[in-house]
Amino acid sequence: MSYQWRPVSGSYSLSNLEGHGLLPKFDEQTDAEQWLGLFWSDLLEEGVGEVSLWEEDRQVHPPMSLEP
Repeated sequence: MSYQWRPVSGSYSLSNLEGHGLLPKFDEQTDAEQWLGLFWSDLLEEGVGEVSLWEEDRQVHPPMSLEP
């Protein structure tokens, strides 16, 4: 199983996000949550407005805004 934050809204490019290492996968949900706490502003700078957390094909966290 792996967890990944997926962009939900905004004017972003998936290839840019991937190129900047902003679409990583995590083995543990807590690791994914800690990562977002560190990199939310980088996602915001790349045009992501909201993200949701997915475990494979199951959404585990509903969309949430990255706006402060």
